[in-house]
Amino acid sequence: MSGTNEANFKSSTLIDTVLIVWFSLTALSAIYVAWDAFTSNPELTVMKWGWLLVTLYTGPIGAALYILSCKEPGPMQHEEFIKPVWKQTLGSTIHCLAGDATGIIVAAAITMTLGLPMWLDVISEYIFGFAFGLFVFQSLFMKDMLGGSYLKAVRRSFIPEWLSMNAVMAGMIPVMVILMSRDMTAMEATSIRFWGVMSLATLVGFIIAFPVNMWLVAVGLKHGMGTVRALGKGGHIALLG
Repeated sequence: MSGTNEANFKSSTLIDTVLIVWFSLTALSAIYVAWDAFTSNPELTVMKWGWLLVTLYTGPIGAALYILSCKEPGPMQHEEFIKPVWKQTLGSTIHCLAGDATGIIVAAAITMTLGLPMWLDVISEYIFGFAFGLFVFQSLFMKDMLGGSYLKAVRRSFIPEWLSMNAVMAGMIPVMVILMSRDMTAMEATSIRFWGVMSLATLVGFIIAFPVNMWLVAVGLKHGMGTVRALGKGGHIALLG
């Protein structure tokens, strides 16, 4: 084996080892978040699923954000705990990211398995991500705040979700295109590198989308987190009103 090939082999092995460790920690993080969210957190159910999905994509980082911003510190303290605007912004970003990233990842897995060209892959990811984010996470979350009307929630959520989705895509797509173009194995959904790329892309998407969601929350176009005890009216909105 030549020196160059040996170096490439060692680098490849190191990457795979790091990813194995990362996803082992991700599994533990997801188990913890699922246990806490579904057994002792009064958040709306769609938000619990949002945290679980984002933790699956972002590992220990997602779990840490959950603990800092959403884990109830004590009985009947959740509504007060989530009032700070930064926590509401984080919650808004999470339930956007949960839907958008899930749609993007599902679309990527399908289109890459079918061997479709990159441009069609990107278009499919955009459509899947926007549809899943709008019709599942945004609208189901807003439905409880709008008297149970799902159609009204879809109409109210369309523009905010579109703005937030574009920010997520602006972070995720470049990461996916650059890394997958450099490593063809990362284009196979059965490869750990595919999921490694998706994990990194989701983290970058989160970073780009956070300031956009902060503005959307500040102007009242989006909500962050709320509890079933307050029928979805928790957070800084309740504080102001």
